[in-house]
Amino acid sequence: MKKKITSNYESACLKWQEVFVKMDKQKLMEILPEIKIEGDYLTIYHFGRKFGVHKQTGEIIAMEDDLPISVSEKFNIYLLFYYVKPYAKIRGEWVTFEKLKNTSQFKPAFIKSVLEPFANTFAGHMDKLKDACEKIGGKRIKASDMGYEIKAFECIPIQFLFWDEDDEFEARASMLFDLGSTDFIHEESIVTIASVGVERLAQIAGLDKGSNTFDMK
Repeated sequence: MKKKITSNYESACLKWQEVFVKMDKQKLMEILPEIKIEGDYLTIYHFGRKFGVHKQTGEIIAMEDDLPISVSEKFNIYLLFYYVKPYAKIRGEWVTFEKLKNTSQFKPAFIKSVLEPFANTFAGHMDKLKDACEKIGGKRIKASDMGYEIKAFECIPIQFLFWDEDDEFEARASMLFDLGSTDFIHEESIVTIASVGVERLAQIAGLDKGSNTFDMK
């Protein structure tokens, strides 16, 4: 029996699944060497979570856990596969979100649906943020009160920067991205990727994410 479609996001996701089925898998793996083959699946890690994409059907499954897979996670994987450019590479130059190519128009959404929930979720919980970052392979960096470099995908690293609340200031957060990130995926997807990162950290930390976090479910 076919799964009942409950949202426009799910319907769009199914269309991207069909797009993936028709893609040249060998060429894709040459452009994105982080993709591996395991039986009938192409596997890839997204924020430390291993996913498998069935080569014939395009269905995405979790390879190492029984947690639900959000539509946002599926979108991120399909759109990475579709939009990655043959010349894409990590450049080693860190910039704020609005300095990525063609992203300035999405800055308000990024602040509201990513940075504010990130700050609100972990206010007063730096210890839990530290543990969550390390559990998904984050590397501590000397920036902010609690800074970690985390790989959304192997090709899209993100620096998560957090300053905790005190008697004078509320908690605040920022993120830095490699300048080449938008050569791997559509610029609008950077918002979705960052939001999934916040949600993943909150989930591991056992905290309720900020209510404004972008979520396709």
